[in-house]
Amino acid sequence: MVELQDLSSLQTLSRRTVLQLFGFGTVAAGVGYSRFSKPQPAIHNQDALVLPPAPNRDLKAVVVGGGLAGLAAAYELSQRGVAVTLLERSPQLGGKVASWPIQVGDDHFMMEHGFHGFFPQYYNLFGLVEELNIRQNFKSLDYYSLVYKAGYEPEVFRPSHSAFPWNIVDLAISSPNRLKWGINLTKLKHLQVFREITGFRNPQSFERLDNISVAEWVEKDFPKGLYDLYFLPFAKSSLNAPDALSAGELMQFFHFYFFGNPEGLAFNGTCQDMGRCLVDPMVAAIKAQGGQVLTGANVSNITWQDQKITQVTYQQGSIEANPIPFWVDRNPLLSTDTVEYFGAGDRVYSLPVGSTEALSLSCTHQGCTVQRTVDTTDVGFACPCHGAVYDQTGKVMGGPAREDLTRYRLLDRQSDQVQLVAMVPADHQAVAETLEADYYVLAADIPGIKHLFSLSEGEVEAQTAAQVAQLQVADPFAVARFWFDRDFDWQHSLFASLSGYRLTDSITLYHRIQDDYIAWAERTGGSVVELHAYCYKEKEFPTQEAVLATFESELYEVVPELREATMLHKQLVNQKNFAGFPPGSFSDRPSTATATSNLMFAGDWVKMPFPCGLMERAISSGLLAANTILKQEGAQRRPLYSVNPEGVLKV
Repeated sequence: MVELQDLSSLQTLSRRTVLQLFGFGTVAAGVGYSRFSKPQPAIHNQDALVLPPAPNRDLKAVVVGGGLAGLAAAYELSQRGVAVTLLERSPQLGGKVASWPIQVGDDHFMMEHGFHGFFPQYYNLFGLVEELNIRQNFKSLDYYSLVYKAGYEPEVFRPSHSAFPWNIVDLAISSPNRLKWGINLTKLKHLQVFREITGFRNPQSFERLDNISVAEWVEKDFPKGLYDLYFLPFAKSSLNAPDALSAGELMQFFHFYFFGNPEGLAFNGTCQDMGRCLVDPMVAAIKAQGGQVLTGANVSNITWQDQKITQVTYQQGSIEANPIPFWVDRNPLLSTDTVEYFGAGDRVYSLPVGSTEALSLSCTHQGCTVQRTVDTTDVGFACPCHGAVYDQTGKVMGGPAREDLTRYRLLDRQSDQVQLVAMVPADHQAVAETLEADYYVLAADIPGIKHLFSLSEGEVEAQTAAQVAQLQVADPFAVARFWFDRDFDWQHSLFASLSGYRLTDSITLYHRIQDDYIAWAERTGGSVVELHAYCYKEKEFPTQEAVLATFESELYEVVPELREATMLHKQLVNQKNFAGFPPGSFSDRPSTATATSNLMFAGDWVKMPFPCGLMERAISSGLLAANTILKQEGAQRRPLYSVNPEGVLKV
């Protein structure tokens, strides 16, 4: 074997020579496709028999959660003749791809939870896109850049039709940092790393690597360049920090997005917000088949009998004026001797010590978390995003907000958790509705799933409840979008990953991607830039004010020309509800099918039987939940697709 750092003439070498240098000769000869023949997607559990397309009896299904997972389950079931009712507690559908209206000066835009890239190996997602005839809602962004603050030249990934080993060869030839990878396959640890990243296999890879974090795995004798260039940025793009991410889960992530992927890393964006481009067409298709889709629907009770769900009770109303009790964790980073804070991200509650009343700190204007002021005036809270101010009781005193902060009553306390309920006026009391169904699909995010199980009454199936209880969320995620009065030169992809900054992990140029923003930029000469922080540490950035200030500072490092521009508007979205995949979580992670025969799970947090990630994981889990029901009813399952489920060098 030859150490890669010594290959000074690599740029001029042929692919055959590079393969020999890596020791790929026998591997290349043994793969089942040629350099010029793209591997086809793998099919998961296709039915061997031709079965009826729909169940042979009338069925009802309740889907709780209107993100991509819940929408996919409701869509597939509704197309098969199942009477579906979908309940979503938020005003908007879509979950992590939801969008909502905002106003910037005299202009109106749709805001989102951040830019999402639609990669070509999202086979199941794009299968729905084709069925809905909405391909025109997506546009190719041609290539994908990974830009480093210091030490490395930008990496560029383009469309490909080659899987391993040819994609590695192409990367080695095209990478300007190839001499800095630091791989030496004569070292045992380096060889082990190479075998793991090219030989993913479920469950064997998890059995070897699930009990250690990525940070622990790379701590000793790991190729530094490989970590800096690829492992660190791609690990964080899973929305999990390296110190809290299972090394086994990262191998699945790498396999799906790169080593087992014959499509390359170029991707699509949406021509408008994802609500209009993807969510609304899915909802329309569900309704066209008679399905009900209800927003602002807060589940208040799940009734169990004989270890099965028998009914779900819900009430309709806003999230903040929700008359249903909920539990929330204490935030030790914000709490003081006089005031305790509970929650995180954009759901934070203030509770003075000794008080029985708490205050929601979600600004009623556009959702930022307000900050307690230190003035001696009557002002108690101020919004760091748009300047709304409230007094100590939460009453609006100025700025763009029109409604007071929501007040809550303390019902109970257990250790570092409190149970709160909104203090809803008597004339706002909602009427409870009860739904009975043959099947129930719970497709909320992890905090939502735990909340739903806390509302359960009756004989809850113990194994399922235990699996839900051990689920964990990842570190917080934040998005800041900025409007400026001028444009700037940019030589990288319109969405680019960033590495080496304290907070910022990516940048998106919205004024060059989505049509409404393009039109605004052409009319005004301005620009709209979005920064992401995939999984920041709350200890380092305990408040949204600190997050927003750091985003602004780092934006001027990334785009120095904007220092001279005038910022016209800013939006901050801050959540702590993304799925966590910590070490040791694989074995007990719940699957789509549960021990309860009429209960299925769906979401990007469930254990999947084939490689997938992020939006494709959510969509696939929803379709898999529908397939589980169809199989039990003797109907044809939908074929599901993925990349080759195992790496070429599987061990």
